[in-house]
Amino acid sequence: MKLHHDPVSTTSRATLMLIEEIGLSMDTAIVDLFRGEHQAPDFLALNPNGAVPVLEDGDFVLTEGSAILKYLAEGSAFYPATPKVRARINQAMDWFNTGLYRDFGYGLVYAQTLPDYRYEDAAVQAATLHRAEIRARRWLEILDRHWLAGGAYLCGAAPTIADLMGAVYVTLGDWIAYDLSPYPNVVRWLHAVRARPSWSAVHGPWDALVASFHQPIAA
Repeated sequence: MKLHHDPVSTTSRATLMLIEEIGLSMDTAIVDLFRGEHQAPDFLALNPNGAVPVLEDGDFVLTEGSAILKYLAEGSAFYPATPKVRARINQAMDWFNTGLYRDFGYGLVYAQTLPDYRYEDAAVQAATLHRAEIRARRWLEILDRHWLAGGAYLCGAAPTIADLMGAVYVTLGDWIAYDLSPYPNVVRWLHAVRARPSWSAVHGPWDALVASFHQPIAA
């Protein structure tokens, strides 16, 4: 199998963590998003969406991060086969993708850090960020008070692929130094996920990128 990824990509980070967690042998190819390599013709032939990660397993190509996590985790403790447990994991992953990531990631974080997501009109930009902030707070409150209120992880006492995916989405807030202190269960959960050896094994490039966002501007 071969994984095309960028080590600072949000969904790539979750996939790389899973590979570390289950000890999967994997060929890898870096697709540098900041250099525009995801728009190169040969990569678009593989994934017309121009996004990473992309998994090749022989002639089989898989292009969505959530689907890749489920495919790779099959048979592991990170994606148990018990129908109700698996349904809960699927539910959590869908919840992150359709709610929190949209407003927190795209609406609030990317809109402040990535040029393609900013509005040139200052009033439109301010209104967009204000709306995204309100919505993001609502999702974080649900994450704190519902998903993480009764256990160490999203779906019980042990981590699953839902935790890997959710944690990389929430830690996008590192880019803008987002204050998570109003959400103590979220803080506790992120501390547990960050403490896993797979996190440190994967996040060197990410930590360097986060540091670059907070470098003081030279006079």
